[in-house]
Amino acid sequence: MARAQDGDRQAYRTLLEDLAPYLRSIAGRCFKQPSDIEDAVQDVLLAVHMVRHTYDPSRPFGPWLLAITNRRIIDRLRREMRQKAREIALSAEHETFSGPPANLDDVNFDEVALGQAIDRLPPEQRQAIKMLKLSEMSLKEAAAASGRSITALKVATHRAIKSLRKMLVQRSGRP
Repeated sequence: MARAQDGDRQAYRTLLEDLAPYLRSIAGRCFKQPSDIEDAVQDVLLAVHMVRHTYDPSRPFGPWLLAITNRRIIDRLRREMRQKAREIALSAEHETFSGPPANLDDVNFDEVALGQAIDRLPPEQRQAIKMLKLSEMSLKEAAAASGRSITALKVATHRAIKSLRKMLVQRSGRP
């Protein structure tokens, strides 16, 4: 490392190549997946590269390297624990299906009321809803078919959905 600090590129390359198997053995004690082990080794090598100027050649190299290695591995383990804490295990109740009867158990859906509400929309909004939601056209296809911009279609769709929601809630008597 002292020669690497003095600018000897070959010594630095040799050092990094020689460190990799040692770092893999340390990371292998903490991680099970080979990809996690390799990621930890790369983290350590990158950290060594970033802080190589802090190494004091008058002191032993091993403890300096081990301190960096332990900190990087601990950081990676903490990150992994935070990710696991945010993850939610999915069960059968979380599944949805595209079939017509799916997900309608607790929703009172009135197709006639929806059709009447769509008919009461202004023409631009009605056209946007019919093309984008009922016919399931893409924004690009609907823009080409209607001669309107994608932005205008998005705005019209947003306003239409807002109006439909208001009309259907008033009709059902819910707040």
